[in-house]
Amino acid sequence: MAHQTLEVAMGSRGPIPERSEARRRRNRPDGPEPVQAPFGPPAELPDLPEPDMLWHPIASDWYLSLQSSGQAQFYEPSDWATARYAAELMSRLLMSDKAPNGQLVAALNSVMGTLLTTEGDRRRARIELERKPAARAVPAGVTAIADYRAAIGG
Repeated sequence: MAHQTLEVAMGSRGPIPERSEARRRRNRPDGPEPVQAPFGPPAELPDLPEPDMLWHPIASDWYLSLQSSGQAQFYEPSDWATARYAAELMSRLLMSDKAPNGQLVAALNSVMGTLLTTEGDRRRARIELERKPAARAVPAGVTAIADYRAAIGG
């Protein structure tokens, strides 16, 4: 199986850039164009270990959510190992009887940021996940009229 490598420009600090469709046209681009990634889980995932049964449920949910997230297509085995490490830290933090340690919370947020787990992290790295297609909503008035017509046989 051929292995595809995608290169992504390193993220920056500062304000989170707008999504490409929300930005105004400019004469000069302010950096490389964002990489578009499909919505949802990647087609192929490596064999990943299940969440540790002793982890806090929030940590398990977070770890499992990465497997169905679009940014997972960019993950290498070392990224999955980092995700397990972050889930372990998260679990210990959530199950601790002590007040949260600010340094530990900051370190956990940093590790989660390197995994591009929030939209802000992805935008800074110039990665945009395609949005899930929205279901087309029918205005309530139209639905009520259609139901009325159906009821009277029209």
